[in-house]
Amino acid sequence: MKRLQIDPIACDGHGLCAELFPEWIEADDWGYPIINPGPVPPGLEMHARRAIKECPKVALRLVSERG
Repeated sequence: MKRLQIDPIACDGHGLCAELFPEWIEADDWGYPIINPGPVPPGLEMHARRAIKECPKVALRLVSERG
């Protein structure tokens, strides 16, 4: 399984990720993402990858869990 992570230093709070992947990300009042901490289900991974690809600050990534 993979988890979605944000680089809080790189993120400028554009809010695009929350628009593209609302199933897993919501934006706070300033547009910064609040990411579901759980593993991204395989059926939603393509949505996560789209949000990662479209992030203007390259602040999102999927990380593999070891287990």
